[in-house]
Amino acid sequence: MANQVETKLTDELLPLLQSERLVTIATVDNETGSPNVSAISWVFAPDNETVRFAVDNRSRIVENIAKHAGVVLNFIGNGSTYSVAGDANVKVEKMEGVPLKLALVEITVKEVRDAMFYGSKISQEPKYEKTYDAEAAAKLDKQVMEAMKKA
Repeated sequence: MANQVETKLTDELLPLLQSERLVTIATVDNETGSPNVSAISWVFAPDNETVRFAVDNRSRIVENIAKHAGVVLNFIGNGSTYSVAGDANVKVEKMEGVPLKLALVEITVKEVRDAMFYGSKISQEPKYEKTYDAEAAAKLDKQVMEAMKKA
């Protein structure tokens, strides 16, 4: 039986995208037209129909979105993997209150799919660690998340 397709984040999924977490984003490469996948972590969903993320404003992701708005976010949570498709736009080219030149990108959610293969579940979510100064990383993460919430 095929998985149900939602038109917005469910109330169960929304909290998963309200704190920093590892996600991948697929965009269409602005030069080749081929898929481009990147890992990002500064993600925040203010509501069930919107997902925001922050990336360096010189990122290939920003260039790709400028030409092709369609994106897919993929993340793991609640024992499964989910794909969130939508149209993205650069909401802010340089975020205020953040020491780096970060763009704030906003995705209007069009569809959400449980993308896990049949008969399986995620038994352990992926973990990552910052490889630079932990105190500086925590401060930066807090600044970025606060700026995304205010946008």
